[in-house]
Amino acid sequence: MTPEEKHLWYDFLKKLPLTVNRQKNIGNFIVDFYIASKSIVIEIDGVQHDMTENYEKDSERDLELSKLGIKVLRYTNKSINKNFCDVCEDILTHLGLTWRDVRKS
Repeated sequence: MTPEEKHLWYDFLKKLPLTVNRQKNIGNFIVDFYIASKSIVIEIDGVQHDMTENYEKDSERDLELSKLGIKVLRYTNKSINKNFCDVCEDILTHLGLTWRDVRKS
């Protein structure tokens, strides 16, 4: 895992009251994090994802996952490093959880 993935995992995702899989195989893809009970994938993207060819691959991948009923949430390394609480809040919103739910677990 990248430093940003480790930060998100150890300081947030691991504490959720849901099962979160790391580096999960889904079809032909390996996703950073997968929450099966909510059909949500979380991807942490480095600067290489800003390149046109990688952006197009990511879009195709997201489309294929959406055909499986999976929503993909993408966050940049920069957002993890500079706006960690906002990223966590956004994830909680998509999961239908609150900080209170995280503190209970």
